Amino acid sequence: MILRPYQQATKDAVYDHLRSRRDNPCVVIPTGGGKTPVIAEICKEAVTRRNWRVLILSHSRELLQQTADKLQAICPEVEFGVFCAGLGQRDTRQPVILASIQSVHSRACELGRFDLIIIDEAHHIPPEGDGMYRKFLAEVRLINPHARVVGFTATPFRLKTGPICTPAGILNAICYEIGVRELIAGGYLCPLFTSESDTTFDTTSIRVQSGEFASGELENLMDDNVLVREACEELVRKTSGRRSVLIFASGVQHAQHIVEVLRADHGVECGFVDGSTPIAERDATIACFKSRELKYLVNVGVLTTGFDAPCVDAVVLLRPTMSLGLYYQMVGRGFRIDPRKLDCLVLDFGGNVRRHGPVDSIRVEEPVVRQEGTAPVKPCPQCQAFVSAGFAICPHCGFLFDPPERQRHEARASEDAVLSRVYTRTRYRVENVRYRAYTKVGAGPNDPPTLRVAYWAPEIDDYIVEWICFEHQGYARQKAVEWWTQRSAAPVPNSVDQALAIIHEHEIAAAHAITVLRVQGEIFPKIVGYELGPLPTGRPFSGMPYPSQISDLGQTVDFVNEQPE
Repeated sequence: MILRPYQQATKDAVYDHLRSRRDNPCVVIPTGGGKTPVIAEICKEAVTRRNWRVLILSHSRELLQQTADKLQAICPEVEFGVFCAGLGQRDTRQPVILASIQSVHSRACELGRFDLIIIDEAHHIPPEGDGMYRKFLAEVRLINPHARVVGFTATPFRLKTGPICTPAGILNAICYEIGVRELIAGGYLCPLFTSESDTTFDTTSIRVQSGEFASGELENLMDDNVLVREACEELVRKTSGRRSVLIFASGVQHAQHIVEVLRADHGVECGFVDGSTPIAERDATIACFKSRELKYLVNVGVLTTGFDAPCVDAVVLLRPTMSLGLYYQMVGRGFRIDPRKLDCLVLDFGGNVRRHGPVDSIRVEEPVVRQEGTAPVKPCPQCQAFVSAGFAICPHCGFLFDPPERQRHEARASEDAVLSRVYTRTRYRVENVRYRAYTKVGAGPNDPPTLRVAYWAPEIDDYIVEWICFEHQGYARQKAVEWWTQRSAAPVPNSVDQALAIIHEHEIAAAHAITVLRVQGEIFPKIVGYELGPLPTGRPFSGMPYPSQISDLGQTVDFVNEQPE
């Protein structure tokens, strides 16, 4: 398989670190950013080129099963086994073993020698003491003192102790990191739209223990009957246009109360899972949710990490938290892209967005204790969307905020930067598409041309353009292959002229609508979704050359949608 550019850069950074340094690296990729293909390629190279044996450690049965399924699908040439009591498997002889830390923490000798240990969700490694990870890795090094460790996480910090990479820790340095905003801008993650709740839960009276709200007191607050009914009414109303709504509750009693109110007052079914839900029941409930048979799913503490459900287009936070990591993991369930969703609504009843700020600006360098104080975001009084505190105009509805009060004298100009960009996804109806060969200004003799595709959108009275790179190599060529196979039954062209010839014969599907991503501060929009007509059923492409008078750079092939949606 061909990795995305940042995935390839991740793999290269890992091996550069292992080759040039003696300590252990960590990779930071946001939730939904696709770390499993990177792990698969690292395993493939380790086994086939270096003759290494690899162990992949995880803390949960669900995450382990997802990783095993994906590895088998994208890297079938590598033989791997699974050692997990919860999955009923105890493989020990394959070159790659996937294991739950709970099942193997005292069985290092049974598994044999490993050269590379990959730890998924590495923020679960305890900072000190004799936890399962530390005990197991100590025994692994008795068998092979030169074994190396690589961590993968979306949140490289802990609330109480700060960064997970320290000179004396199991992981020592971040070798590669990419942020949420970069992946959203690239179309790899779904933008989030955060709305302020009408229902208020005042957490100021709740005690904070070890950096987090006291669980019993928190559930008592959130499970108030009047507030639960108000919250359920609001979440049903605000998610009426959503298809898959994931709800985080503050406790089991609170979650069951939500289920009862949704059923009794609103006539909607809501699934429920927690740590004590039988495995078969949990799997069946989650499967119904992922298939969209079940619109609402409430959980308590089990779907924060490793829950892969691209269908989620609304996340409801009925669970206040002081933990940056937990906040990120809850919100991150909506990051995964799906062709049937434009964005993901985050409906926050717990004050988490005000407390922690936009999720794409989270970063912890030192141990901190979060205090209630000046919010890095503010709600728009007109549309209720949360926006960065620095905005003078709401980017969603155009509301003009009052100017902030300023001191008469300031020692120095503010150096504060806007914490988060604004991402908007808009669907446009397409009436006309223009295809032409394009060579960039200043291109050298060896620079290949691209196919310029321009979509006419009457709502904005303009063309929206993308470039398809049939004559390039690597990831650009892979994207061109994907683009083409969605539109035509003809063989994938090897040149722009070939593509134009096939298009000229109308052997390409019509584009009825496109979804466009715009990022605050960037000039050019990006097309991230398409609604296409059926594949043409006409004759296969003859392979005849495209008429020169049409393939000339000054000419175009136009298609007008006779019946656009």
